[in-house]
Amino acid sequence: MKKISKTLVVLLVMLSLSFSLFAQSQAETGPQKEIELRWASIWVGNDSKAPAVEAIVAEFNAANAGKIKVVIEPQPDYNAYEQKVRTSLAAKQAPADVFTIKLNPTTEAFYQSNLLLDFAKVMDPQWKATFDAGSLAQSTIGGELKSLPMETAILPLWYNMDALKSVGVTSVPKTMAELISAFDKLKAAGIAPSSQMTGDTNAWTSMIWFSHLAVSLGGVNVWDKSFTDPAFVEAAKLLKRFITDYSTNDAVGLGAGGSGGHFLAGRTAVFSNGPWYAGRADLAATPFFNSIKIAGLPPAGSTTDFAISRLQANICAASSKDSAREAATVEFLKFLTSAKNITRIAESSGAMFAIKTDYLPTKNLQKQFYEVANNAKATAFDLEAALGAEVTLEFGQQLGALALGRITAEEFCSLVDRKIER
Repeated sequence: MKKISKTLVVLLVMLSLSFSLFAQSQAETGPQKEIELRWASIWVGNDSKAPAVEAIVAEFNAANAGKIKVVIEPQPDYNAYEQKVRTSLAAKQAPADVFTIKLNPTTEAFYQSNLLLDFAKVMDPQWKATFDAGSLAQSTIGGELKSLPMETAILPLWYNMDALKSVGVTSVPKTMAELISAFDKLKAAGIAPSSQMTGDTNAWTSMIWFSHLAVSLGGVNVWDKSFTDPAFVEAAKLLKRFITDYSTNDAVGLGAGGSGGHFLAGRTAVFSNGPWYAGRADLAATPFFNSIKIAGLPPAGSTTDFAISRLQANICAASSKDSAREAATVEFLKFLTSAKNITRIAESSGAMFAIKTDYLPTKNLQKQFYEVANNAKATAFDLEAALGAEVTLEFGQQLGALALGRITAEEFCSLVDRKIER
């Protein structure tokens, strides 16, 4: 066999390298694998935002078929989801690729980790301008924006005026004395005056009542005080009275579903919740729907004309070293938080958002939330937003003992105070 010339060997090597580079180039420019983003979403099932959110995700997936797919992981149990978030935080894991949190002293711990995408590094000026500046500032901690302000809320009281008028009360009570008088009349007529509860992870509706009482008694900055302050003690005494004298017999241990259920069934006349509840179909189906008035709790102290408000939901994204995955996440969240899509969610649910839109509600109940918010001379956080999940959990656990007379208001406040980190 003849020897292969050096020239031929060089030529073969060059051809081999060229083929290798061509194959590599083909692999790099070929079809990319679809990026799947998991969204642990509470806006599913009976949540008033669920239909619009489902449609928005379906539209995004259709427009990005083969490139990006968002998969909703339903979280229909709000309390279980709150526990999931806390467990993930303790385990130093993100609950999903996309998820929501209530931004408070408990969840702020996420900012101290490297679990979350810092939107401050990926947010262009145009996207940033679509958010309410105050909500963005509130969501920025140590220069980092590791959660986007999404849903906001005011937490007023809901008055079933049909029930109140049935006992001769023709307008929303303006003073605490008027409220107690109205409650006595309702009670005499066999109607439980208010929906109260001590169950779930945050004693939700009663926590809202307590927040109104505490702020009125101690001022909009009351949460900066020790929980043993007289404002909290007096608020605890008043809340105990509302639970034991002016609520349903099952209030101790009752969850949010039961508290809301009593109001929907007309068994209670005064309820507390946020604007998202206004879009519920079962609420619209009630005979008293058109009679509902939204207002604050009559002042218990010197602070008046305020609204209890909060960032109800901030949206987070898990950090990733994969630039394509990060880009896909940003693309989806830009789509979700666009003015067009936020308007769709607001229209169908009644919820309020930290994203700027031209939306103005036309439905009477939803309009009332905007009116209360616009007319308030000051705003203050509720207990959960101000002090965090762990303090609120203790609040709920001890609230039952307070209502049953096992502890005094002073002891109740002292026990809650021990959970506050200062």
